[in-house]
Parts: sequence; C-alpha cells; structure tokens
Amino acid sequence: MTPTEERFRQVFNTVEPHIERRYGVPIVIGDVVNPFTGDLSGAEIRIDYDLTPEEAVFILVHLFGHTVQWNTSEYSREVGGRVANDPTPAHLDELHLYEREACRYSIQLFHDSGVRDLDQWLADFHACDYAYLRHFYATREKLPFKSFWKDGQPLLEPLPIPEFTPTRWFTRWQGTVV
Repeated sequence: MTPTEERFRQVFNTVEPHIERRYGVPIVIGDVVNPFTGDLSGAEIRIDYDLTPEEAVFILVHLFGHTVQWNTSEYSREVGGRVANDPTPAHLDELHLYEREACRYSIQLFHDSGVRDLDQWLADFHACDYAYLRHFYATREKLPFKSFWKDGQPLLEPLPIPEFTPTRWFTRWQGTVV
C-alpha cells in the first residue's frame, strides 16, 4: 500500500533538513532541465518543484545516495557520468549495481532520520526506476514510469553512510540518468 501524500510530505520535511545539517549538502527546489526531475553535482541536490510528494521523496533520497557515491568513489563518478548509448549487457548490470547501492544508502538515510515505514516502498520504487532505465537505454522508448511498477520487490539492505566531504564534480544532466 502506497503511503499518503501527507506521509510523503512529512518524510520529505524530516529527511531534507537532516541531509543539510548532518552532511552539509544543500537541497534546492526549483526548475530542473527536462527530461530530469532532479540533478546533483556532488555538492548539492536539485529537485524539480513540479513533482508529487512521492516523487520528490524518491528523488531526494536517491540523489543523496548518488551524492554519497560520487564523494566516496571515483569509479561511481565514472559510472554516473557515462552516457548510456547502446549499452552492453555488462554496462546495464554495472548500472544496476550503481543504482542499487544508491538506494541502499537511501534506506540507511531513512533509518538515520527515524523513517522506518518506507522500506518496501523504496524497494518497489527502486525496482521500477531501474526497470524503466533499463528499458529506456535498451530501446530509447519512454513508457509511463509506473508501467514498470511491481509491488513486493526484495527489500534493500541498508548500507552505512561513510563520512564524506561534499565536492562539486559535475551535474547529472551530463551523465547517465534520465
């Protein structure tokens, strides 16, 4: 069962200041260049103002996961910066691990912020997001996002968030994620 819009607003209003205070990563709400719904640089996270509360929560925590990756792993920055034109099956598998790891940091972020009721939702959203990306990169066809949704996906194991210093690397629109 999907949480209510009110619950997503509560979660956003809990997690967003936690990210800013604990990790020093500013969250900017504004217009994000299409086709993106959010953007990151390694030093800040941008979220489009025209998202549903559910979408905004996913973008917030998922881009935080990528922010952790970019600030702790040169390899992750490379994967995140690679444009996926005609990806090989090996590249898609690599992208899946990259996306999964970001969501594992997201689960930890939820738990550290006191949010413990969205683990299944995040697992389902992550699986939908990756199925969408995989389809898009393989076909260049953009189907409705929720057409990839399946309830009851395997839960993600939280991944402890390492210490990091937010550093501006590049913006996501220069990278792989659509």
